[in-house]
Amino acid sequence: MLPFTNISAYKFVPLSDLKALREELLIRCKAWGLKGSILLSTEGINLFVAGPKFEISSLVTRLRTIPGLEELTPKFSESDHQPFSRMLVRIKKEIIAFGVEGINPATFTSPKLEARALKQWLDEGRPITLLDTRNDYEVKLGTFNGAMPLGIDHFRDFPEAVRRLPPELKDQPIVMFCTGGIRCEKAGPFMHREGFKNVLQLDGGILKYFEECGGEHYQGECFVFDQRVGVDPHLRETSSDQCFVCLTPLTAQDQSDPRFVRGESCAYCFKTTETHLAETIAARQSLIQKAITPLPGLEPYDNYRPISVPAEFDRKTLIELLCGILDHITREEWLGLCAQGRLLNNDRVAVLADQTIHAGERYLFWLPQIVEPPVNMDVRILHEDEAILVLNKPAPLPMHPCGRFNRHTLQYVLNRVFHPQKPRPAHRLDANTTGLVIVARTRHFAGLLQPQFSRGEVRKTYLARTQGHPSENQFAVNSPISVDSTDLGARTVDDDGLTALTEFRVLNRYRDGTSLLEATPLTGRTNQIRVHLWQRGFPIHGDQTYLKDGKMGETQTLSLEAKPLCLHAWKLSFKHPITKQVLRFEAPIPSWFLEAGGPHGDTTFSAEQEACVTSTLRI
Repeated sequence: MLPFTNISAYKFVPLSDLKALREELLIRCKAWGLKGSILLSTEGINLFVAGPKFEISSLVTRLRTIPGLEELTPKFSESDHQPFSRMLVRIKKEIIAFGVEGINPATFTSPKLEARALKQWLDEGRPITLLDTRNDYEVKLGTFNGAMPLGIDHFRDFPEAVRRLPPELKDQPIVMFCTGGIRCEKAGPFMHREGFKNVLQLDGGILKYFEECGGEHYQGECFVFDQRVGVDPHLRETSSDQCFVCLTPLTAQDQSDPRFVRGESCAYCFKTTETHLAETIAARQSLIQKAITPLPGLEPYDNYRPISVPAEFDRKTLIELLCGILDHITREEWLGLCAQGRLLNNDRVAVLADQTIHAGERYLFWLPQIVEPPVNMDVRILHEDEAILVLNKPAPLPMHPCGRFNRHTLQYVLNRVFHPQKPRPAHRLDANTTGLVIVARTRHFAGLLQPQFSRGEVRKTYLARTQGHPSENQFAVNSPISVDSTDLGARTVDDDGLTALTEFRVLNRYRDGTSLLEATPLTGRTNQIRVHLWQRGFPIHGDQTYLKDGKMGETQTLSLEAKPLCLHAWKLSFKHPITKQVLRFEAPIPSWFLEAGGPHGDTTFSAEQEACVTSTLRI
């Protein structure tokens, strides 16, 4: 008998007095020498704990005294070492993060199929679809023969992945599965809500199937969320490892790759050579060119924009939702659109304006045969590795779907070129702003990159050509910017707004009345540089929103024929999410800068200042 007993268990049941229960369980587990994690929520409990057999038994006995947990049935396995490094007891909003309102497995979940029954069905060759609800990195280690993966890297991606499934599956028998069953408890009700009529969940997940049926009809091993990484059909720890740097599960074959250095790198995060990097970028650039030729939004197509129902609109009517969250369209216009059959459910069947809706439901706003305005989609890749992309964004080009733009966006290009990955920009540039954009290749790396921006750890430098000549060579603007936008989407200076600080340095003043400035935003507010310069009386040349004399024009994405907005995200420095090395990137100088005369134009600088400018721009 091995010295450590491992248990995993969950149960959806209403729990209360969580703080007191957390403190008690933490004290007891530490006293018993147990390690692992216990998640507590008002919706139930989820736990993975390991330790000596008697003490584990004591924990199970205590848990079964809690009202609602009397029939808690853990899964048991053994190991020759402690798979956890510490004991944690946490209170969470959900015991398994899903993020969809109105899903409550304690009151409804899909029917369960016992492990032996599934084996019998597979032995008989029944026509079923096996749906793997786990993340891609888990599927990598093993799954049932013929199972359909969803191509996700977090369970929160599950709803959108389900909505992309072929419609014909809605009438076919589906058996979904995960590691221990907990994700299926929420996945099942969601699929029923989306119109899937015959969905079953594997009771106890893969681990229960291993326990009762062994490895028949299963290929590989099962990823587990502890230091064991993987277990085989006999529930024994396998030789699989996990990269210490990028956290990718590694099979024995992966570990034999010369790029795998324990604690330093693996084949998935190994730093590529400059030659390989250049070849990769060239191949990717060719794919981008193919994706944008012709521009994908110039051919008429039907666009279906999703509208999700938040909790505050539960049991209200559809028209109340539309007027409440999309109030830029009048009630009369929404009523007319509903009467035209332009509001649909997920089966693309028209719904009426007075239909009662429920939290978590999703409707579609149908925009038939739309044609998008042309944009500049000549996206250039400056750097690519397993974790990040560094792009030079052209203009005009919106980053995300908005207003008149859906396919003519940076996100659409990235999704097409990097499918099935879904790269995520770590920050935003306005549609009319050019320059550097940092993109995370996966959700995991986005979670490491984006906080650097929110914490102000990323150093950003912009070039801006402004109207007028600032009197100081260096100055700062410390003016809060409004939280809410105007009806046209612009921001203003607002004493009750968010703190915003930008430092400016004048690089050149031209005889045409414009100036070249270096801008360093120390905070990251929407339109920050544009608003701060506008407030000081030096709006950016080409800006059609923030005009001279404090006037405001219409917010819109510029046409290809319009004069450019002279704002360019020039330099960026940040920590690489894997290596933690500080990286510095610089985008090519935009054409409007060169057309203005470069650093040697009609300047009012002294010779010493001019030399400093030339050195700064390194042209």
